[in-house]
Amino acid sequence: MTDTGIAFDATLKQHDTGLGHPEQPARLEAVMSRLPALTQISTRPATDDDLALVHTHSYIQLVEREVAQHRSQLSTGDTAINGHSAACARVAAGCALSAVDVVFSRQVRNAFCAVRPPGHHASAARGMGFCLFNTVAIAARHAQRAYGAERVLVADWDVHHGNGTQDIFYEDGSVLFFSTHQSPWYPGTGARREIGSGAGTRTTINCPLPAGSAGQDVVGAFRELLVPAAAAFHPDLILISAGFDSRIGDPLGQFLLTDDDFRQLTRLLLELADTYCDGRLVSVLEGGYNLDGLARASEAHVQALLPASSPSAA
Repeated sequence: MTDTGIAFDATLKQHDTGLGHPEQPARLEAVMSRLPALTQISTRPATDDDLALVHTHSYIQLVEREVAQHRSQLSTGDTAINGHSAACARVAAGCALSAVDVVFSRQVRNAFCAVRPPGHHASAARGMGFCLFNTVAIAARHAQRAYGAERVLVADWDVHHGNGTQDIFYEDGSVLFFSTHQSPWYPGTGARREIGSGAGTRTTINCPLPAGSAGQDVVGAFRELLVPAAAAFHPDLILISAGFDSRIGDPLGQFLLTDDDFRQLTRLLLELADTYCDGRLVSVLEGGYNLDGLARASEAHVQALLPASSPSAA
């Protein structure tokens, strides 16, 4: 078994959001320019059947229709699109599906998906906040359907609350959703009192933090709240919504995390993966809009995913 895989497809840069939009194709160029050599993962577009693990058929059809109509924005929210957006969102989701496949087949120990558009704001029937399809949520359902994963942990350190992921799993006790995020901030959700309902009660854990919060606050929340929750939950797979807009200097966030903070977060989640799920961990890129900061934080994150013995992990 090799070490860390990378799921990336150059066609993802065809999702063009327009001049001056922060979620731009250059994000992927910045990320890929700094990553160490990793095991390449063969990718594929997500099918309708894959997307329907999470999204309603009517919403999938709406996305395809409105992209084909050359609209500049989805009618469901504030999501910029062009003629390639639906195909790119399918490839982004497919990258995560492929990463789950190779992690469960033990071709790699863990994987990073360098993808766009982001996904964690997309709910079952609504795209919003730069997101069309919820890549992490689709990956979680795929792991359950294809590999019998009974429990999946989704950890989200994006500066914005992953409201779509929360909504999808809010009544589902088989997915533990943990989020640190700036509050008050877009999209206005993620209060501590939002803990899930029905069978999902207490499998949603929100840790809203004020503007100016730093690594000690976010890493501290992961250690104090997620570690014991993971011990009780005992996940079969860990997924990361890796949003690097929580890094200091990001134009769309007011957190102060450093590259070393992302290393610490990554190592903490790797320890949980090693303890509970034989190391199975897949990380999916979400936000991050300062190009240099995004590239450096992604590099620190991926280097931490590699074993200490790897030359690239130095």
